[in-house]
Amino acid sequence: MKVVLAAIHPVPSPQAVPLANAFLKAYLGTDEELAARVAVTLCDFLRSTPADVCAAEILAHEPDAVGFSLYLWNTEESGRIAAELRRNRPGITIFAGGPQATADPLGTLTGGGYDFLILGEGEVPFLEVTARLADGRPFRGAPGTAWLDDGKLASRPQKPVALLDTIPSPFLSGIIEPGRYGGLLWQLSRGCDFACEYCFDYKGTKGVRRFSLERVDAELDFLVRHNVPQVFVLDSTFNVDAKRAKTILRMIRKRAPHIHFHFEVRSEFLDREMARLFAGITCSLQIGLQSADPAILKGIRRHFDPDDFRKRVALLNESGAVFGFDLIYGLPGDSLAGFRQSLDFALALYPNHLDIFPLAVLPGTPLAARAAQAGLDHLPAPPYALTATPTFPAPDMKRAARLAGACDIFYSRGKAVAWFNGVIAPLSLTPAEFLDAFGGWLARQGIEAREEALGDEAIWSLQRSFLAHIFADRRVRRLLPVALDLVDYHYHYAAALLAPPPELPTDRSLAGLNILDQVVCLAPSTRLARFSYEITDLLEAGNADLREICACFSPSPSWAVIYPRGNDIFTESLLESYFLLLEGLDGCCRAGDVVARLALSGEGAAEFLKFAAAEGIVTVRNCP
Repeated sequence: MKVVLAAIHPVPSPQAVPLANAFLKAYLGTDEELAARVAVTLCDFLRSTPADVCAAEILAHEPDAVGFSLYLWNTEESGRIAAELRRNRPGITIFAGGPQATADPLGTLTGGGYDFLILGEGEVPFLEVTARLADGRPFRGAPGTAWLDDGKLASRPQKPVALLDTIPSPFLSGIIEPGRYGGLLWQLSRGCDFACEYCFDYKGTKGVRRFSLERVDAELDFLVRHNVPQVFVLDSTFNVDAKRAKTILRMIRKRAPHIHFHFEVRSEFLDREMARLFAGITCSLQIGLQSADPAILKGIRRHFDPDDFRKRVALLNESGAVFGFDLIYGLPGDSLAGFRQSLDFALALYPNHLDIFPLAVLPGTPLAARAAQAGLDHLPAPPYALTATPTFPAPDMKRAARLAGACDIFYSRGKAVAWFNGVIAPLSLTPAEFLDAFGGWLARQGIEAREEALGDEAIWSLQRSFLAHIFADRRVRRLLPVALDLVDYHYHYAAALLAPPPELPTDRSLAGLNILDQVVCLAPSTRLARFSYEITDLLEAGNADLREICACFSPSPSWAVIYPRGNDIFTESLLESYFLLLEGLDGCCRAGDVVARLALSGEGAAEFLKFAAAEGIVTVRNCP
């Protein structure tokens, strides 16, 4: 018997990994007799791939049964592929599982063309159903499944797996090949200790089951041995158990400092030691703020103490940890004014980024059960996005969406954390007012406020243009040069940080080299920038107010090179002549020709270029 498990991912990304399906295949292997009779194949697709193309690839494996992992983003696409399969192979068994199937089994069965669904954790039901299909027995009635009986929903419950370590690791069992992906998903636990009313994770029961530290240790070793570049940790309550979290962070610091980890954490369980441990590894944290209004959050079973939140986040800022917040607009009782206040609260804490969403009224959640009573109008199908509430009418929802888009572009994608609050301070605008003005300015320019439509350089250009506009409009034009210097520096710094540094030449290769006879070019990771003020003065001033900077320093043009070396980013202030020398190295002519054209001293230029080559600022093409 042959089974295909299909996963449809939104876009190519390091998170486009079929972990759920890999767990199913791994668990089937615990029944050696059954595994010998059943071949399971994993197929990955993107939402943009036509349904007939996906169906053809699936059918090429000649499956007897096909299963889909359903999420908010792929329900429609999965249904279209299932219809193509049914059209080409009428007798094939088609089933589905995942959060969307579990949350809305009746809707999924009614419109999706599936023979049955797997509800909740899929490993045990998948093994049971596969055994029934392999034996030619009816699949209906298996624990943990749902089906239609004369048009009515029928199902049998199951208990979750008590000991997660009894589920084999998809990594250690060789099912997931890390080289195929730009990163991996790493599940450390299942379940949740909280009961937020809007969340899929809440099913009327609380509690977390965790994989053992021995399992974590073995999988971490796998990640290190296979040079996985980044890992998204699937544990929505990672730091609730502080002792365990700190143990894992120490393991990572010792053995995997080169891997970038993404964690979801709760602010109320952060302490100074934990903040330092996060800062001691390569990672980013995501914190679910959702709203800064305690009353709004209380209405969805979340507790929030603004003062405590500020203190905990301050520990992250002190340690140098990288973190961002989630915000939701449209929660019951929320308003456009309330959302703007939440945005102001969040941006005052210097998050690296904000992820902002409209409320999704997800089926199967307590919030969905009382949506009509609360007046929550929302889309009836995925993504179930809120359209209006009594306190957040539809026009305000559109204004909030524009504000969220403006924040995504200007702040998050614009990498503005280091300078945002200081730059807008003299404008006498709140962060939300500033971003609202930016969103309106974009609209007047005919630019859609969608972050995916703009590249980093385009966003940098928009930042500079809007700042020039609003500084003139607010009559603080004299402060604009220093504001643009800060924007420009951090843009180049971020670009250098993301660029892989070149391989450095050896001292021996440079020692006897007449570098002026060589073809020399600027390394791709090197950034050259001109500033209106001496850049080293601005960097030493730190986060000072623009007025204070202008009071302390006079405009003085400066030129700088910004480049990566090892794990650091270096900034060197240059003489204009050497800046022009670096700028003139086009990789086509001899370095000596550029030196002669600029009328520079050959000896001084050669010494500078050897320094630049040793630092990785330039590369020498003919260096032996």
